[in-house]
Order: sequence, then structure tokens, then C-alpha cells
Amino acid sequence: MSMKTNITEQEIHQKYYNEIFSLMEQEPFAQFLGMKLIHMGEGTATAELDIKDHMLNAHGTVHGAIIFSLADYVFAAASNSYGKTSVGLSTNVNFMAPGKVGMRLIAKAVEEKRNNRTGWYKIRVESDGELLATMDALVYRKNHYFVPVE
Repeated sequence: MSMKTNITEQEIHQKYYNEIFSLMEQEPFAQFLGMKLIHMGEGTATAELDIKDHMLNAHGTVHGAIIFSLADYVFAAASNSYGKTSVGLSTNVNFMAPGKVGMRLIAKAVEEKRNNRTGWYKIRVESDGELLATMDALVYRKNHYFVPVE
């Protein structure tokens, strides 16, 4: 009879933190846009993006796709923070105020609840304390771990 120890998701997060953070930090699309992952905890993440001219829409404000991308990036980092492959199922974004060139946008994702198969997240995108957008997001959690869990 073999004794199998079950490692918790919190232990996986702690044990493989550097590998998980590095993978999320080096996400190609985030790199392309200039996003910086500045924090990742258990089910949480924070990233920032400095707005450049090429990120604006025809009205001279930050394109909604840029704001969405930053919110989606922290959603991905937060939901994958346990080393378990997690993919987005749905998001709902509310745009509340325009962003402008030169602003630094900061997005924060917080896990509301998770179980074996799904996770729910709330994301806020702000600049200088002003709320620009919120996102509610649902993730599907696969069986696969992308870190070497025994």
C-alpha cells in the first residue's frame, strides 16, 4: 500500500512561484504591448502599462482593446497562479472613463471563488486612483499542471 501525499494548490504556488511568475511575465502578447507583471499572489495579479500614441483610438483616448488586454493579462496571471492550466471562458467589461496618452494603467485581478473546474475573478483597471474599467471573468481549469507536480 503506497502513501500518496496530496500537495495543495497553495503549496504548488509557493514551491513553483518563480517558474509560474516567469512564464506569465514573458507572455508574448503582454511583452509586445509593453505590459509589466508587478505582482502575483494566490489567485491575484497586478500589472501596469504605460500608454503610448499607438494605443489610442480615433477619438484620441485609449483603445478599448488595450484596456481589455491589460485586464485579460492579469486575469490570466491570477487564474494560472496555482500552476494549473486555466483558460478564459467568458469576460464582461465595463468601460467607465477614458484613458489618455502618458497615463500608466494599473490592472488588479482578485479571485472571488474557485473550485476544481472553474474560477471567478474581478478585475479593476485604474490610473492615478481613477477607475477606468472593470471586468468580471470566468476561467476553465484543466487537469493539466504546467509545473512538474508529482
